[in-house]
This record gives sequence, structure tokens and C-alpha cells, in this order.
Amino acid sequence: MTANPFAWTFRAQYLTGFVLCFGLIGYALYVQFGMLMLPCPLCILQRIAFAALGLVFLVGGLHSPRGRLGRGIYGFLALCAAGAGAGVAGRHVWLQSLPPSDVPLCSSMGLDYMLEAMGPLKALSSILQGSGECAKVDWTFLGVSMPAWTLVWFVGLGLGALWAALRRRP
Repeated sequence: MTANPFAWTFRAQYLTGFVLCFGLIGYALYVQFGMLMLPCPLCILQRIAFAALGLVFLVGGLHSPRGRLGRGIYGFLALCAAGAGAGVAGRHVWLQSLPPSDVPLCSSMGLDYMLEAMGPLKALSSILQGSGECAKVDWTFLGVSMPAWTLVWFVGLGLGALWAALRRRP
């Protein structure tokens, strides 16, 4: 295998995507349990999107279809998962950019309680509206918040999945 990841096989690229997704989830768990920073509901949705994207990468990498159609299907599924995650991360970044006076009030309900009390669709709608806890910036790296970094990762992984799925192979 060459050092250039753009020249790697479909299998190698998708399995690398899997490792990256679950590495990011592992870091999120370290932040939660090692640094004792509880995730907000939008953070949890982003973790779910990374898990879905990672599973697409894993199944695609293990299956490694030969034809463009099979690879295109995996590329589409990965793009859907990455797009959903990017949408949630984008909403999270937007909430964090609001002035404090425009931030929605904090919800005291946990995600489990919201799902049980409201049902999945109403809870999702409520979560995506965001709350004060989602607007708080607790963690930065190079001056960029965690939701902004997850947005970058979702865009990068989504584009990488499309590249691997749609590029011509010799």
C-alpha cells in the first residue's frame, strides 16, 4: 500500500474511515468520562451520526464491492450519515454563535426522558431547536469549538467516502 491515501484501495479507504469514526467517538467518551464534561443532546446526536457513518464504512470496507454501483451505494449511505451529522453539527455551531440574549432556555430534561415523554419525533424536534446547554462552549482546540471540529470531520469523511466510492480504478 502506498503512502498516498488517495491511491489506496476502496477497502483500505473505508476501513480507515471506520477507524477514524470510532476514534472520534472514543475521544468523545474520554472527554465525557475522563474530563467529566457531560454531552448535550446535540452532542449525543453527533455521536450517533459518527456511529452510523462508521458502520457504513465498516460494512463497505468488509464487503468491498468491485462494481461502481455497489461502491456508489456505500458512498450514498456514507454521504447521508455524514450529511445528517454535519446538519446537527452546523446547528450546534450556529447556537454557539448566538449572543447570550438570543440563546434558548436550558432544558432540564435528559435525552432518555425526552424520548420517553415526547416520543422520538417530537423529542428530535425539541433537541434540534437547541437549548442553553448546547450553546455553551466548554472545549476548544486551536480556538475552534468541538461542534465546529465535528462539522469539519463530517464534511471531510463524507467527501472521502464519495472519493473512494466514485473514483475510477485501474
